[in-house]
Amino acid sequence: MTKSIKLTLTEDEAEIVLDALDADMEGYVESAKEARGNNNRADVKTFSEAAERIDALSKRIRAMLD
Repeated sequence: MTKSIKLTLTEDEAEIVLDALDADMEGYVESAKEARGNNNRADVKTFSEAAERIDALSKRIRAMLD
């Protein structure tokens, strides 16, 4: 079971969170590329899933700002 939390942010704070998430996601995407180049399928899967989850969260936050 996933626990939900409520968080109140200003638009500027939400933008800061989005910037941090974007930077984090870029790191996971790059790590997945490196793992793919090394034929490390387990790491490709792990890093790709992390990037996808970050992307989904970013989209949810952006939708709240629109």
